[in-house]
Amino acid sequence: MSKTFDYYAILGVDPKAETATIRIAFETLQKSFAPTERDPARNADYQRLLNAYEVLSDPARRATYDSLLVETTMVDLEIALTLSRDQIEVSDTAQRLYLLVDIRPPKQSSGQQLPLNLCLVIDRSTSMQGRRLDAVKAAVELVIEKLTPSDVLSIITFSDRAEVVASAELMRQKAPIMRGLHAIEASGGTEIYQGLAAGVKELRQSPLAEYSNHLILLTDGQTYGDDKQCLELAARTAVDGIGITAFGIGSDWNDQFLDQLVAPSGGQSAFIEQPKSVVQKLQERITGMGTVYAQNMRLLRSFPDFLSLDYGYKIVPFPQPLVLDDDVIRLGNVEGRSRLAFLLELTVQPQVVERRLNIPINLVAEIPAKQMQQQTFNQNVRINVLKTAEKELPPEPIVEAVRMLNMYRMNERVWEDVEAGDLEAAAQRMRHLTTRLLEAGEAQLAQQAHFEADRILQAGTMSLDGRKKLKFGTRALVTRTTYFDDKDDD
Repeated sequence: MSKTFDYYAILGVDPKAETATIRIAFETLQKSFAPTERDPARNADYQRLLNAYEVLSDPARRATYDSLLVETTMVDLEIALTLSRDQIEVSDTAQRLYLLVDIRPPKQSSGQQLPLNLCLVIDRSTSMQGRRLDAVKAAVELVIEKLTPSDVLSIITFSDRAEVVASAELMRQKAPIMRGLHAIEASGGTEIYQGLAAGVKELRQSPLAEYSNHLILLTDGQTYGDDKQCLELAARTAVDGIGITAFGIGSDWNDQFLDQLVAPSGGQSAFIEQPKSVVQKLQERITGMGTVYAQNMRLLRSFPDFLSLDYGYKIVPFPQPLVLDDDVIRLGNVEGRSRLAFLLELTVQPQVVERRLNIPINLVAEIPAKQMQQQTFNQNVRINVLKTAEKELPPEPIVEAVRMLNMYRMNERVWEDVEAGDLEAAAQRMRHLTTRLLEAGEAQLAQQAHFEADRILQAGTMSLDGRKKLKFGTRALVTRTTYFDDKDDD
């Protein structure tokens, strides 16, 4: 519970205030609302004011509330909310806003060092033969060397069936695991569900509450006929706190499917263009995974009627679009001293009178160090609707984030045009993207975009390789801006 939903702060009184002082504060604030704004069902601000007064004016409810306030303050996250503007003008048209949410663990806490319960699910289909499988083996060797005796590792390989190379056991004997790893050979087709199901089964051999649980999928192909089963499994495991990361190697894999696969747990999907990059990607993902402050962070879609959420994008610790199809938006974990930041695109419905609007940001997570489940963290930001609003530039972090993010979204719209058969529009949009990338100093991505614009008109589609280079290349741009660079964070 943050100060925003601290009822004392809402009424503007001291926590030791007497009942008479609370009543006077309520009556004074109530008068600031016009009679037409005093409908709690339609005005969230007025509803909160009523809630605050009803609780604090009742001695029994106030005592219960005070005990909860003390408990939740002990585990407060540092949550910074930044709006693109906090004033909008009275208007009969909708207006767009951006909200940057930046979450960090408390400075006095470095999180709980949970042992890892890690499962690596490796595609060993025929297409992985050679450099790809060799690179994966080398990367897994390094992971094995870094794990501690308190960590649990399991390794699954799959083609058209799954095989347990290493069952889930504490990392006390590494040599047998290495021998099993070296013996992996490529053969068969690609059925990802077989690997995922076997991997989840191994993860469940350990008490999930005592570990940081994660499954990492490495594949270079598309699964056939079992997409729905894979996504249903991912949704079920996310509820139990199992995260999923999916790495696509090469160009012949379904990026949209992997995005959907990792979404329920707030995980990462990423493109590994060259086999030699597997080592770096795997190490980057595992770093910090065991030191967790908040697990299974999610945003509740508890927005008032005047506001709609149109788009969401996680910026750090890795770039990933947010899935907005549910009432709960999965964000992943707050790991170690790292931050978790995301950007929301919002539409404010027409506002025809001057008023003050509140946007609630309600977050829920588990706190392992405190053994707390479904801990809530609530804040809000205010927008003033004025007849004449000040003309100010948005904060620089939002300007830069939106500028970079728009290139990713432009590229995604190119693909939508291609799939709709509107090749002229797709090529024209890709040319615009080429210009934007050049202006941003991204010469290699610009060159790829230029090539794809011509290919769209000539071949009627994008190349598989170019599609992924541009998608994941533009996706990463926003994370590279100075504000989101965690290298200097303490």
